[in-house]
Amino acid sequence: MRRAKLRKKKNRSITAPRDRGRHAGPTPPYGFMSNAEVTRIIDTAIALMASSGIVFEPGTEADDLLRNAGCDVGTDGVVKIPEAVTRSALETTSRQTTLFDRNGKNSITIDREHTQFMPGMTCIAVYDQKTGEPRPSTREDLAEITRLSDGLPNIDAVCISVKNVAESNLFGEIDEFVCMMENTTKPLEYLCESPVSLEAVIEIATALRGSAQALKEKPYFLHLVTPLPVQFAQIHIDQILAAVRAGIPVSVGTLAIGGASAPITLAGCLAHCLMTDFAAIVLGQLAGEGSFCMGGCDVFFMEPATGAIGSFTQMSMADMAAAQVRRSLGFPSLTASGGGSVARRFNQDAVWEISASTMNMFYHRPATCDYLGSLDQGLTFSETALLFSDDQAGMLRKMWEGMTVSDDQIGTDLMRKLGPKGQFLAEQHTVDNCRTQVWNSRYLGPNIPLSNGGLQDQDLFQRIEADLAERRKAPPPKAPAEHVMETARTVLARFR
Repeated sequence: MRRAKLRKKKNRSITAPRDRGRHAGPTPPYGFMSNAEVTRIIDTAIALMASSGIVFEPGTEADDLLRNAGCDVGTDGVVKIPEAVTRSALETTSRQTTLFDRNGKNSITIDREHTQFMPGMTCIAVYDQKTGEPRPSTREDLAEITRLSDGLPNIDAVCISVKNVAESNLFGEIDEFVCMMENTTKPLEYLCESPVSLEAVIEIATALRGSAQALKEKPYFLHLVTPLPVQFAQIHIDQILAAVRAGIPVSVGTLAIGGASAPITLAGCLAHCLMTDFAAIVLGQLAGEGSFCMGGCDVFFMEPATGAIGSFTQMSMADMAAAQVRRSLGFPSLTASGGGSVARRFNQDAVWEISASTMNMFYHRPATCDYLGSLDQGLTFSETALLFSDDQAGMLRKMWEGMTVSDDQIGTDLMRKLGPKGQFLAEQHTVDNCRTQVWNSRYLGPNIPLSNGGLQDQDLFQRIEADLAERRKAPPPKAPAEHVMETARTVLARFR
């Protein structure tokens, strides 16, 4: 048998710099609605904003901004936004933003052609390492999960995976940002309840970058604002205005629950969510035209049999529908339920739901997926679920590469030379391409124990736990500069 030589050969797919997170290109996204249906959903949301209105808490700066734009601002807080005002805002809002890591390097792109994966978000419990039982999460848990995320290859940015439950106050909100900054160099996703917390965090990020202008030029974090469906309280209005004016990219979205806070039907809940999205975009553009202030409502549903947030198939279809509508506007879809599960523990149920929701993302292409590791309906965070989800994200990225169709990739000349009785094992074409065609999973595929493979006979959970134990030993990243930490300590001291 002839032996193929493993020669060094420049392969563009290996040596060329990767466009981090890019999914657009060889494999197109999926959209199950017709263009007419997409347009109808958008038009309905815009028309309802003009007729039934959106609630903005009265007495805020938003009153004058909206009134001066031509909106009907009622004394009861109901604001009716003319269609022309909404459509103008949808035209001027930025469709893309870039986040930079702690060092002002290694940027990631947030737009409709990239998907960025993050752990999260804001769970209030973790599974204790000794007992395995859920317990309230702490700052130390946030630090550990952030360090773990820092070393995972498919985690692109880090958000608040768990809350420091004992510090549910202004100090705690600000310190969560500091904790993430200390324990990862990756870009951040941040959210808080108080505008005061956001202003403090912007002060710290400004010290990190060196100036307010430098922070605008190289944003360090994406800020999340979480109003109620079609209702904006003052704390949410003030956050939107502060973020836009500081040049911080902002995503505004609520977790609508179809059947409770929104219509239970797919089309109804989606249109209801878009009303919140579009109202946030209007306010963002009035505060700073051309800013990145993007809607990001989650289209979730009540499970009729239990009242819990579930209904997997309905939520999966909603993810695809929301992404298709936003994509039609050129917008990124800043929501995706992939990587999380309603299962109470990381068990077979969680593996099924995470796997199924991950494959759903292959088709609808969200811009951000920030529920990786979240179990128990978003209440409890699991590090084992995070590792499994990170591996699944690697699978998606391999599949998004698609298939190259060329004479070399087809092997036209080789098949002609070998004929119908040829064998391809010893051919150089096989050597050159065998490693480029497969997903290099840490836990699955070639790592599944085989009867004749000589691998240790471990199940999936044991393989992940062994990897987790090794990753926990990794040293933390280099600390931020001392002057940055001094600013952080000074800011935190104001809230003690």
